[in-house]
Amino acid sequence: MERRNVDVVVISDVHLGTYGCHAKELVTYLRSIKPTMLVLNGDIIDGWQFSKSFFPDSHIAVIKEVMELMMRHHTKVYYITGNHDELLRKYSDLSLGHFTLTDKLVIEINKKMTWIFHGDVFDNTTKGGARFIAKLGSSGYAMLIVLNKMINWVLQAMGKGKLSLSKKVMARVNKAVSKINDLKQIASEIAISKNYDYVICGHIHQPEASVVETENGKVTYLNSGDWVEHLTSLEYANNEWKIYTYEEKTQMAEVIKMNTQARVFTNEVNFVIN
Repeated sequence: MERRNVDVVVISDVHLGTYGCHAKELVTYLRSIKPTMLVLNGDIIDGWQFSKSFFPDSHIAVIKEVMELMMRHHTKVYYITGNHDELLRKYSDLSLGHFTLTDKLVIEINKKMTWIFHGDVFDNTTKGGARFIAKLGSSGYAMLIVLNKMINWVLQAMGKGKLSLSKKVMARVNKAVSKINDLKQIASEIAISKNYDYVICGHIHQPEASVVETENGKVTYLNSGDWVEHLTSLEYANNEWKIYTYEEKTQMAEVIKMNTQARVFTNEVNFVIN
């Protein structure tokens, strides 16, 4: 498979080490791209549910593919810590060759200032006493994923379409939490105050691209979604950001179609890290 040239790719909320992770699909996606920069925006490895008894070859393959991009294709990889992989924060600002571990990233892309971070710093449910409840909820969500897979197996055997219970539950939870803690609005307002052009988050498992405008200015808010339910990433190419959605049935067709349209902007994109 010929790889697509992409300037920047942002992936978040992979949750390696959990039953809900779509590692095989992610490996297929990683093998289809050749980004100049890859940003892993938090919760890539799930430290909350990590177990030595469950880390299959497909999950290890994701890590291998990221290393392949670094070593063979010279992709610059930034791993931004999230709440599920917060144990890595003690090693923040570690840099080894093409790999950098950090808590946030401020980057200039074609004279546009972009602020990238996971988003959990504005989520009160991951702090203090509420953190225990959040972890408990995470375990319940993982069990729901397993139950959902069993239900879908039965539905497919009956010739019926798939059902996503976990996606509906997560959507309702996010809607309820947003009334108390609106990640999009808070992050956007701070980004506007700092004169950033883009703010990119993960954390809430909801891919989105929208413009937030206040009396003080406006900013483009982007969320890369997840690889548990939505199987999405953010791609920057041809001077614009797009949400990429993995579709198993049309993956080959999408890759072929996008290969015919893609142009290499490596020489035109200037990355400035602050």
